[in-house]
Amino acid sequence: MYSSRSVRVIAILVLTAPLALAAGCNAPSEGPAATPSRSVSTARSGSPSSKPRETHTHRPHRSHVAPGEPADTVQHVVVVSVDGLNPTALDEVDQGDLPSFQRLVTEGSSTLNARTEYEMTVTLPNHTSMMTGRPIDRRFGGHGVRIDVPTNQSVQDFAGEPVSSVFDVVHDAGGATALFASKNKFDLYKRSWPDSIDRYAYMGDNSSLVEEAMAGLRRDDWEFTFIHLSGPDAAGHQTQWLSQEYLSAVKAADSDLQVLLDGIAASPQLATSTVLVVTTDHGGAGSGHSDSSKPADYTIPFFVWGSGVAHGKDLYELNPDYRDPGQAQPRYGQAPPIRNGDVANLATALLGLSPVPGSSLDAAQNLVATVR
Repeated sequence: MYSSRSVRVIAILVLTAPLALAAGCNAPSEGPAATPSRSVSTARSGSPSSKPRETHTHRPHRSHVAPGEPADTVQHVVVVSVDGLNPTALDEVDQGDLPSFQRLVTEGSSTLNARTEYEMTVTLPNHTSMMTGRPIDRRFGGHGVRIDVPTNQSVQDFAGEPVSSVFDVVHDAGGATALFASKNKFDLYKRSWPDSIDRYAYMGDNSSLVEEAMAGLRRDDWEFTFIHLSGPDAAGHQTQWLSQEYLSAVKAADSDLQVLLDGIAASPQLATSTVLVVTTDHGGAGSGHSDSSKPADYTIPFFVWGSGVAHGKDLYELNPDYRDPGQAQPRYGQAPPIRNGDVANLATALLGLSPVPGSSLDAAQNLVATVR
């Protein structure tokens, strides 16, 4: 079944984006120097509940592209992380039952052979890499988040130093951001970047979360949105990865993605200015996913879809300086595979902004998926 730049990013955890990276560019380095953000090219002045728990901060006023007017740049990036999405599941389900994933492949650029970070294949460490563009271990210049449970600490506490994120880069350039989470431990990120996440919402029900995110995107016009969907991961832990219950959860995630795909395509403004990136934090096998030496745990999908994105292309073909790793999990410094940690700087590049300060994963912003 499955074998450019502009300003606005929406994130949902399935994370996928084809960017051209010069050989070795994404190898982590010790203590990378902070890079000042560029101005946005188009200036724009716990228990689950059916109701989102949210916080708001002041957002700056921005100008808007008129409805129906073609956008010269990407103005919105939406990242969706589909927690625990083993790409094998996409071949286990009939094509007709996964129309959204098929649409991401045929109307966008993708690979089913991207990688998690090298060190770990668990939720918070990999999501933190997606947001910061850093590896996990501090010895690699990483963010230091190795726990996967709720905490009262911040990313900065784990790193022992200031840590910037994609939310900071967008916010510092005058943009607005949002984070929609379906696990309460994601409040780690609101605690870490309280002034840069303009809206944070937690809802245990994935479908309600996506509806809320899509309504907010139409109404509030965030430049960067990150959405986390927990359904497949929960089913995998409860009934094992690739069980019928797990595959049903993947179908449900496909339906949630359809809300976003249809909502973006139906909006005259969003349709011409939005890129959607879908990826995941890890795969899984049996009832778990924590063995970072197992291909089933570290092999993940990566999709990029939207304004200006090449149709039906393989991300590795678009990015020859990235190396398809086959069955291997390359170390940092070797020929780089596409990783979920590339999401942060893919988003900043699409929005015409500088890389995340301190990042080393695609810090050169060479990963590409767009044709203009």
